[in-house]
Amino acid sequence: MTERPTDEHEPPLRVALVDDHRLVLDGMRAILQLREPGIDVVVTETTWLGLLSHKEFPVEVVVLDLNLSDSIPIATKIRTLSAAGARTVVMSRHADAASVHGALTAGALAFVPKTESADEVISAVRAVARGEKYLSPTARHTLDDSRQHRDPGLGAREQRALVLYASGRSIREVAEKMSTTEETVKSYIKRARRKYRQVGVDVGTKVLLRRRGIHEGWLTRE
Repeated sequence: MTERPTDEHEPPLRVALVDDHRLVLDGMRAILQLREPGIDVVVTETTWLGLLSHKEFPVEVVVLDLNLSDSIPIATKIRTLSAAGARTVVMSRHADAASVHGALTAGALAFVPKTESADEVISAVRAVARGEKYLSPTARHTLDDSRQHRDPGLGAREQRALVLYASGRSIREVAEKMSTTEETVKSYIKRARRKYRQVGVDVGTKVLLRRRGIHEGWLTRE
C-alpha cells in the first residue's frame, strides 16, 4: 500500500481501537502508526467502559469489535459514539449478512471482517473520517449475495403465523386461527424473525413486519 502523503499543518486523525484481545490491539496499533503517519492511535482498550472513561475520548474514529464480551447492544454503543462526535468502523470475526446489516443499520459507517487485511482497516478508517461509508470486499459480497437471495426459508406454520400477526391480529387471535397455543405462536414468530434477521432483513417490530408483508405480497396497502 502506498504511504499517504500528509500535510504538516493538518492535525493527525485521532483513532481509538476497542477489542477484547490485547494482542489484536497491539498489532493493529503498530500497523496503523507505522504505515499511516497521519493516523494517531490515542486509545487502545479492551472494554467499552474503558473507552468511555479514557482521557483521550472522544476521538474522530473508533474501530470497534462487534462482539465485545458485554451485554450492551451495538446500536447503543454506536449511538453513544455518534453523540460524542465519533464515527464508527465495526470489525467482527463474523461476516454473515445479519452481522453486516445489523452494524450498518445501527449506524456504523464501515464494516471489516477480521479475516481481511490491515489495508482494509486503514481504508475503512480513512473513508469513515471523510464521512463516507465503506464495506470490505467480503462484507460487500455478503450483502450483495443476501440481497439476491432474501428467502429466509420459513416453514409453513412459521409463515402462516407471521402473516396472520402482520395483518394486525393479536397473538391470541393467531393461536385461535391456527388451532394452537399462544406459546407455540410466539415460538413460530420468534423463529421466523430470526430467520429473516439471518438474511439481513429486520422484522423486529410490527411496523417493520407489516412493511415486509406488503413487500412480500402477503398484505395490501390500505
